[in-house]
Amino acid sequence: MNPAYWIGYSLSRIVGSVFFDYRAEGSENIPLTGPAVLAVNHQSYLDPPLSGIATKRDCCFLARKTLLDIPIMGPILPRLNVIPVSKDGADMSALKIVIRELKKDQLVLLFPEGTRSLDGKLQPAQAGIGLILAKSGAPVVPMRIFGSFQAWGKGSKGITPRPITVVAGRPIQFGPADFEGDARIAYQAAADRVLEAIRQLRPSPDRMRWHRDDPGLIEG
Repeated sequence: MNPAYWIGYSLSRIVGSVFFDYRAEGSENIPLTGPAVLAVNHQSYLDPPLSGIATKRDCCFLARKTLLDIPIMGPILPRLNVIPVSKDGADMSALKIVIRELKKDQLVLLFPEGTRSLDGKLQPAQAGIGLILAKSGAPVVPMRIFGSFQAWGKGSKGITPRPITVVAGRPIQFGPADFEGDARIAYQAAADRVLEAIRQLRPSPDRMRWHRDDPGLIEG
């Protein structure tokens, strides 16, 4: 970890522990070496840092280019392994950077839904993650964050301290056969499979009691 990332990582762990009774479950499913995609549902601004600290490895993150224009924070973001992407999420240059980082054995955290959920429920997956998996050959670790929507969901007036749990599932490895035929259809099918794996994740019983009101769990 570079110094800036280590500071951000350490602060995120402190904030997670103090304000959100943070717990990461299934961290052993995240590879300790080699390339991997961490695919996480997206409920809140809290998701990138609190998902990223589920592993001791440093991660690369996608973030809107406009964030780099924010005074003080903007210049720091590249040191936090942030890859800028256009607002519409169709920035091919950013996808190429992600693929390049994976081929350098890096860990990349992505949100298959593309943007934060308005109601905390899972949204349809975007095909971009399928393209990345096809071109990089990297395994993907499905992950699900619980509680962050209630803590700081889109449209909320402020942060509400409450328990947040991140659950990592077993890695999924796609092969050439998964991407035969029409590329766009194959990419979307891979993205849908990843999202379904995320949907199936649940926190342990002792944490479930804090997340019974999670909109995604209520949805089923």
